[in-house]
Amino acid sequence: MITVTQAAVRQLQMLVSENPDYRDKGLRISIEDGGCAGRQYGMEFTASRAEDHHIPLDGVEVIIDPDSARFLAGSTLDYTDGLTGTGFKILNPHAVRSCGCGTSFEFAEEPR
Repeated sequence: MITVTQAAVRQLQMLVSENPDYRDKGLRISIEDGGCAGRQYGMEFTASRAEDHHIPLDGVEVIIDPDSARFLAGSTLDYTDGLTGTGFKILNPHAVRSCGCGTSFEFAEEPR
């Protein structure tokens, strides 16, 4: 499915420990239509559904719906905190182009 770096796991653990509303939820990563390049990532803490893919990680969980899973296969979720930007980053080998602002992307062809 996807790889989650230790930096991302630590940030998820911190978010869950600081926000009681997140304790019984996971970080849902989704692919949505939108942005200037055609697709964009969505992330939110939500409850899981039976059809979701679950990635348990040291007391936290990443959740991916089946439709987004094919777009995210082989990707890496990372967290960076630096001068050039702070936040979760997805490194997706299927994305061939991203927009200038870096929030949307496109695929050469639809993953199966």
